[in-house]
Amino acid sequence: MMAFLDESVPENETETRADDDDDANLCRGLQLQGSIDYVCTGPAAKDFGGLLQIRPLAVIRPAGPEDVARVIRAASRSANLTVAARGNGHSLNGQAMAERGLVIDMRAMDGLIQLFRIGASAYVDVGGGVLWEDLLKRCVLEFGLAPRSWTDYLALTVGGTLSNAGISGQAFRHGPQTSNVSELEVVTGKGDTLVCSETQNSELFFGVLGGLGQFGIITRARILLQTAPDMVRWIRVVYGEFEEYARDAEFLVSLPEGESFDFVEGFAFVNSNDPVNGWPSVPLRLDQGFDPSKIPRAAGPVLYCIEVALHYRNSDESSSTDKVVEEVLGQLRFCENVKFEVDVRYMEFLQRVKRAEQAAMANSSWDTPHPWLNLFVSKRHIVDFDRMVFKSILKDGIGGKMLVYPLRRSKWDDRTSVVLPAEGEIFYIVSLIRYNPPYPKGQPVERLIAQNHEIIQGCVTRSFDFKLYMPHYRTEEQWKQHFGKQWPAFLEKKGCFDPMAILAPGQRIFSRTHQPL
Repeated sequence: MMAFLDESVPENETETRADDDDDANLCRGLQLQGSIDYVCTGPAAKDFGGLLQIRPLAVIRPAGPEDVARVIRAASRSANLTVAARGNGHSLNGQAMAERGLVIDMRAMDGLIQLFRIGASAYVDVGGGVLWEDLLKRCVLEFGLAPRSWTDYLALTVGGTLSNAGISGQAFRHGPQTSNVSELEVVTGKGDTLVCSETQNSELFFGVLGGLGQFGIITRARILLQTAPDMVRWIRVVYGEFEEYARDAEFLVSLPEGESFDFVEGFAFVNSNDPVNGWPSVPLRLDQGFDPSKIPRAAGPVLYCIEVALHYRNSDESSSTDKVVEEVLGQLRFCENVKFEVDVRYMEFLQRVKRAEQAAMANSSWDTPHPWLNLFVSKRHIVDFDRMVFKSILKDGIGGKMLVYPLRRSKWDDRTSVVLPAEGEIFYIVSLIRYNPPYPKGQPVERLIAQNHEIIQGCVTRSFDFKLYMPHYRTEEQWKQHFGKQWPAFLEKKGCFDPMAILAPGQRIFSRTHQPL
């Protein structure tokens, strides 16, 4: 019988310490090519979210997949040990932590990046602990190739994003990163190292993609590549009304390839001169100014920006790029003369979030808690969501980006473990990316967490069709509601590939057990 999360505190602390000693002795008997660190475990006890501190027994720095398998098999011989894979520590709610368990530092593995072709298609085999930004540099600079689908922030590991979905403005065209991988190497919760794909060990393949680390640790991924462009025409246009914004954004993501842009995103911002939340957050260059007199007087406290990009090569005629931009923008209904445009190198565009990272580090908000919130909301309820959230709860901004833009269900493979809203081809990603300075200069983190709960509870109360992206729940019932009709299959896969619930304890779905399903 599968066990679920038990949040009770151990009654006998002496017994707990004795178990730790036994587990440490067990680990010392491992013959790893890498290393085990029992001392410098502090970094693995926290993550980017900064909301929790959970210290592991040890940090494993594996030399390769064989070490990962040995660690998991050793944990299965313990009464208590759990194992969490940690990429670049960018989780928000302790998902990559293991209390008194073993945290595997995936960045310690060799940075496999190997390109090859199968027929007319190009692929890259990449280690699960490799950062997307390192993959970008290698592929583009050496081979003129690039993955088709990205995340906005690239200092994330390949295995980490594939365990969730991996979303950016290319997802409307190519789907999330989970839709652009053809093969995985996975170490399961039984300590087996398996190669899996759509045709080989397919249940594991689709289970691991978006599986929150519950079935195995991704040690290698085979990712589809395309020819990388040289340049990007990057454009932002502004709207006073959400309905017009949503209509045009949905129009853009529904156009055929070749007749629209290669990247479509969007965000809400405050209708004021607030330097972080308002008008100054929209222009793409320092020499571009925002003229608020161009905004309709009837506009409310929040405005909206569609952000698009068109790829092109240095050899392309500039007139052809201009023509595509003019034809598509000519069909949109944004505020007249509130448009910002710039041409940048492809790599500069994909690394655009680095500027926000550098600014956050400079003002100390990078190291503060980050109670971010990510949701999928159905098209049917997005207007009501805007009214409840952006126009009311968040009308003064959040100290960062309030992303909201449409995605297409048909670009997602419904065989993966990712959970989407129940209905409709179009649904929206909403990401509240807070960069708040430390209290008392910024708001108390408890208030921001309460704000997230208010948003989620509002969605529940109003029966919105929504799901959390990168979910975090505390009870079995909440997880059952999240997975809905996918829950029985998820539970079955857990029993098949990680029957002792050794993996990813920080997700707080299952608790450690010795009894297979």
